[in-house]
Amino acid sequence: MSSTVRGARARARIEVTAAIKDEARRQLASEGAAKLSLRAVARELGMVSSALYRYFPSRDDLLTALIIDAYDSLGASAEAAHAAVADAVPVERWVAVGEAVRRWALAHPHEYALIYGSPVPGYSAPDATVPAAARVGVLLIDIVRDAHRAQGLQAPLLTDDLVPEAVRMAADLAPDLPPGAVAALVAAWAQLYGLVGFELFGQFHRLVEEREPFFRYAITRLAHEVGLRQA
Repeated sequence: MSSTVRGARARARIEVTAAIKDEARRQLASEGAAKLSLRAVARELGMVSSALYRYFPSRDDLLTALIIDAYDSLGASAEAAHAAVADAVPVERWVAVGEAVRRWALAHPHEYALIYGSPVPGYSAPDATVPAAARVGVLLIDIVRDAHRAQGLQAPLLTDDLVPEAVRMAADLAPDLPPGAVAALVAAWAQLYGLVGFELFGQFHRLVEEREPFFRYAITRLAHEVGLRQA
C-alpha cells in the first residue's frame, strides 16, 4: 500500500472519528450522557452500527474519548490563561486559572456536566482519563510550589486528626510542599468546581446576581486559604 493511500485512509479515519464525537456531543446536549447510544449516533450519521464499532467498540469507549477531550479542552484553556499572566504574583495566577475554568464551563455546559456532573450509570472512567483530568490541578500545584520556593507561602495549620491524611496526600501529590498547604489545595480544588457547578446548574438563582465579581472574590479567598500571599 502506498504512503499516499495510507495517508488518505488516516485522514478519513480522523474525519469520521471527529464526526462521531461531534454527533455524540449533540446527543449529550439533548439527551444527557446516560442516554448516549452508539446506534443513535450511527443512525444520525447515516452509518451502519457495525461500521461505527470499528471506531468505538462500545458506548464506554466513546464516553471515554469525550471525557478526555473535555478535560483536555478545559486544561488547555486554563493553561493558556495562566501563560498570559505567568509573570504575575501567585494569587493573580491562581485567579486567572480559576476564571478560565469558569469561562470554559459556561461555554461548554454539557461537557462540564459530563466530567463534573452526576456519574453516568454503569460507566467507570479508566486510568486513561487521569492525565487529562489532572491538567488544572497540576497548574494549581505549580503556582503553590512557586510561591513556596519564593517564601511566599503561609501554609495553613492542621488539626491533629488531619495530619496523617495531609501527609499522605502530600506524599502522593507534591512531596516538596507542606502537608497543610496540600490539604488546603485539595479543598480549594473541590470548592473551585463547586462554585462553578453552583452557577452552571442554577443553584445561585435569586441568590447571587453579580456572578463574575462574586466568583473572583471567592476564588481569591481560596488562594488565601491555601496560603498564597497577595504580593
